[in-house]
Amino acid sequence: MRGGDSDDSKAPPLIRWIAEPLALPKIAVAPFRKPEPSEPIGNGRPVLVLPGMASGDGSTALLRNSLSEAGFHTYPASLGRNLTISRAKFASLEAKLDRMVQADGKKAVLLGWSLGGFYARVLAQRHPSKVKLVATLGTPFSGDRKANNAWRIYEMIADHNVDSPPLPDDPAVKPRAYTIAFWSPVDGIVSPASARGTETERDEAVELPFRHFELGCSRRSIRKVVETLGNRLSVIDTA
Repeated sequence: MRGGDSDDSKAPPLIRWIAEPLALPKIAVAPFRKPEPSEPIGNGRPVLVLPGMASGDGSTALLRNSLSEAGFHTYPASLGRNLTISRAKFASLEAKLDRMVQADGKKAVLLGWSLGGFYARVLAQRHPSKVKLVATLGTPFSGDRKANNAWRIYEMIADHNVDSPPLPDDPAVKPRAYTIAFWSPVDGIVSPASARGTETERDEAVELPFRHFELGCSRRSIRKVVETLGNRLSVIDTA
């Protein structure tokens, strides 16, 4: 609940949902856009960026390139089109995380957009020794898994329902790593409360006033995400 408004725990209203496709052109051209300029704040920290539902690495290209511009060592998920939760894809991410940490000699940052955030949080839960920070962008990890406007489409594609995914882990359980939940009060897909989580489910909730499909492709949103990751890591690394 935020500001006494309990409605943000429910799926967003139709008016927000139908406005979401306005951001799709930004996602389509993400691989061709120049990265957002930034100070070198990443210090070579490895970052695995996980795309949302029905998306691939092309959708996160601007986000990854902007993180690279800021001095992070970014990695694509290499999942192909991320349609549903899959044991096989999760296993490939576990192997990639291991390679990243070994190659860079540092604990990783996991950054998941929407559905990608489920993978990010479970990876951090299972591999605490390899993860420094986990962040989600509009991921409905908390509360009712049907408090969003995508669950019916998900179940049409998947061979399971949203309440019984093939990974038994509960994404609401806070990983040992520092955990940031980026959420939007104008999200047209995911309820703000589900993406924000409770105080026991994450360390920090950061508001991004952008549509769900803009969270990883809007320049202003990316700027805030990059700055937040850099600032938090600088504090964590010196603690």
